[in-house]
Amino acid sequence: MENLVAKLRFCLILSLFLSICFWNDVRSSSPELEIISAERRVDLSSHIVRVYLTLKVENTGVSLASTVLLSFPPTEVDHLAWIEAGALVGKKKKKAHVPLEVDSGSTADGPNGTKFYSVNLVDPLKKGESVTLEILYVLTHSLEPFPVEISQSDSQLVYYRDSAIILSPYPIRKQETVFKMPSNRVESFTTVEPNDRSGTELRYGPYEDRAPYSYSPVLLHFENNNPFAVVEELVREIEISHWGNLQITEHYKLAHTGAKQKDGFSRVEYQSRPSLSGVSSFRHLLAELPPRVHSVYYRDDIGNISSSRLRVGSKKSELLIEPRYPLFGGWRATFVIGYGVPVQEYLFESADGARYLNYSFACPLAETVVDKLIIKVVLPEGSKEPSVVVPFQVKQSLEKKYSYLDVVGRTVVVLEKRNVVPEHNSAFQVHYKFNQIFMLAEPLMLTSAFFFFFMACIAYLHMDISIRK
Repeated sequence: MENLVAKLRFCLILSLFLSICFWNDVRSSSPELEIISAERRVDLSSHIVRVYLTLKVENTGVSLASTVLLSFPPTEVDHLAWIEAGALVGKKKKKAHVPLEVDSGSTADGPNGTKFYSVNLVDPLKKGESVTLEILYVLTHSLEPFPVEISQSDSQLVYYRDSAIILSPYPIRKQETVFKMPSNRVESFTTVEPNDRSGTELRYGPYEDRAPYSYSPVLLHFENNNPFAVVEELVREIEISHWGNLQITEHYKLAHTGAKQKDGFSRVEYQSRPSLSGVSSFRHLLAELPPRVHSVYYRDDIGNISSSRLRVGSKKSELLIEPRYPLFGGWRATFVIGYGVPVQEYLFESADGARYLNYSFACPLAETVVDKLIIKVVLPEGSKEPSVVVPFQVKQSLEKKYSYLDVVGRTVVVLEKRNVVPEHNSAFQVHYKFNQIFMLAEPLMLTSAFFFFFMACIAYLHMDISIRK
């Protein structure tokens, strides 16, 4: 019994010692840095929330500081779709924005489940040095419709939950937060002194000398009639042909995720009072397609939809599409967009003789969130050693596809990513090796087929298959 008590006492002392060492390690990195000033601007003008954060960070410790931690509450991390950071270098008019690398998951959670992202500095900060950081992060599905159901003539009201004080593992000398809303109609907001409201902007602060991990929850209730366009699933297939064409086919499952429609739909009221009826619905979508597109089509399960307008330019092409019916909250639509582009503008050859495709990643529809994006790059038959270069994390896999006159099948590179926003619209590359002799496979097969067909016809015409002469 005494041995058991001694073992329990030893385990308790050891766990206490390890926990003290852990918190000392965490706290030892935090007091080295101090935020002199912080300004946060939260753009709530659409259903995609964009937060612009400017921090002036100073190293008050002795050791070098090579990283700066950004902290987020656990509920916000679940909706975080994009984050980027940069440092302002230079003075006055000669200031330049230097992009910085942002890492996630390398630091243990903080108090109350706080999650951290690390911003890696190009030049570590010495004692007394400071740097100004500009951070942008994007949140999706963060606006809650309230009431959750509205009639056709009602405006859409939403909730947004945040903090008047910036959550940070470092002490902040001076800070303020500005929320920009889409209209002047604000039903209510949490009062935290000092605060000021002017037009569509609500300002909290300035607040001075706040301790690390300070948090002051606020709840904003305001009008937002912008389209809550969410693509629940987008499957894009890019088929490469070395004969001069790149064929793109996109399958959409679109939804309006705003306040749901109740009491039925009246088309007479919708068309006679367009400024008052269905203000939170949307009937048009703008797709930004590559320049010099051709053979564009737009259809759904019923067939081709002619209510679309295409404008082709040398820098970009715009396709304004209109579904068969306006989309209200809770409504869905499925459709397909297809088009072709010249292959020489997107397919290149590297110095070692390998080919690579350079194409944009994100959804072409403006201001939409894609819950699940699947990109399938169909390589020409005979391609070998495919590899992918993407500027962010994606799930990768390989498939096989058989098309006309294929013998061994075509390699398909599959990329999958969730929670995609317009900021993901950057270029990605698919590298592969291809032997030019495979381009002769299909013409030789067709030539051989015609040759044997005509030879069979000649042989048939010269044969005598009659019973008697």
